[in-house]
Amino acid sequence: MESKRASFEGALEALGVAVSSTPESELEAAVTEAVMEPAVGVGLDETVGDEAFSLTETPVTVDPTPVALREAVTGVTGAELGVGDYGSLVLTMTEQASELVSLFVERHVAILHEEDIQPDMDTAVAELDEWVTETNGSAIIATGPSATADMGALVRGAHGPKEVHVIIVEEGA
Repeated sequence: MESKRASFEGALEALGVAVSSTPESELEAAVTEAVMEPAVGVGLDETVGDEAFSLTETPVTVDPTPVALREAVTGVTGAELGVGDYGSLVLTMTEQASELVSLFVERHVAILHEEDIQPDMDTAVAELDEWVTETNGSAIIATGPSATADMGALVRGAHGPKEVHVIIVEEGA
């Protein structure tokens, strides 16, 4: 039986999403490598409650101004959950407008802890329901780069990022 991580990575690759993995100790280097500057982001403590890692040692401007957001090429956020069978990311919304950081840029870099990968949408929705009930929060479920074929040919980046890169932070590494 295929592991939930392998299933998730396969679904991401089928969507044209770049995926890499790193131990937490090397996360700053992985983020630095994945971004194209200028880059903006929302701290992982805000998006996924990860107090251990800060974006301050990367080329990412945290809590950007509207001008910095408009000029950014890359947006960096945490992802609350990964959905194995679809390659979807659950992105929680914050007071710092994390949804803008993930949607208004050409390239979205999402940081996801390996233990937060769920095997399927049913499991992810059940966990998300529990989280929404406890926090009264809201979230976006994003699957791959933005794309539309409403007017004929497929267009990428019409309503969000043209590229997505997921960095999986490995358990116990």
